[in-house]
Amino acid sequence: MSHHDPLVTIDSESKEQEERRLRQRMAQIRRRLVVVSGKGGVGKSTAAANLAVALSSRGHRVGLLDVDIHGPSIPTILGCQGASLMSDGQSILPVEVRDRLTMMSIGFLLGSKTDAVIWRGPMKFKVIRQFLCDVAWGELDYLVVDCPPGTGDEPLAVAQLIGCPAAAVVVTTPQELAIADVRRCITFCQKADLPVAGVLENMSGYVCPQCGIRTDLFGTGGGERLAQEMNVPFLGRIPIDPRIVGCGDRGNCLMETFPESPAAQSYLLLADRLQGQEDMWRDVPEAAAATSREAPR
Repeated sequence: MSHHDPLVTIDSESKEQEERRLRQRMAQIRRRLVVVSGKGGVGKSTAAANLAVALSSRGHRVGLLDVDIHGPSIPTILGCQGASLMSDGQSILPVEVRDRLTMMSIGFLLGSKTDAVIWRGPMKFKVIRQFLCDVAWGELDYLVVDCPPGTGDEPLAVAQLIGCPAAAVVVTTPQELAIADVRRCITFCQKADLPVAGVLENMSGYVCPQCGIRTDLFGTGGGERLAQEMNVPFLGRIPIDPRIVGCGDRGNCLMETFPESPAAQSYLLLADRLQGQEDMWRDVPEAAAATSREAPR
């Protein structure tokens, strides 16, 4: 990144001042949903984007934060990959995707689609902290955070910084190959003091748009069995819809392009279920959460 990037350095600011700004920023956000998975290729970013749109369509003010530093796909999925970041001189302004939905991604800072981000853990921690601390999110009902797969630097940084109340939406596909890695992701959330809102089974069956017959291409029920095994809620199933591929490539959200599709309706049910489940999120006291807000070495 060049010195012209809107990310501003805060080296002259004390840790106490920076922590205060982070707390003030997060205090304006009522709920934080961290979308995670221990396995790549399960459609996690697509799920995060459609969940954010579903929540905003229910009248909630939503922010969507893409912390997939090495493979930011949210801007492409939502059709705003060419957007430029602006600053008011003190804060970074998030990109307005549509009414009641704003977004931030490292993808907005890349010069071209071939640029690669080659960073170690401390630099990732710093930029994620800055996205949370220096972006003018304003008052939100939900902040949805899309993490890369696995249990590494990015989800750990989010868990340490995001505060409370927060909960993880753990995305899997039905087959055992995915379940094995997602099981470890739930353990990660538990060890990181990030409550698990539940397991979402994505790509759960294909419903033919012509005849309505359902075919379980990757099996079925794996996500629900995992939720029972790990003693966490099961949030539901999102069926496969071939149109979601074209929607993602064109930047047209499935939720808006095909609102009556079974997948879109499933995302609305997911949004409603998460809203009704708010009391189940374990609220770790801020004083305790602050003790883990140090950058990894």
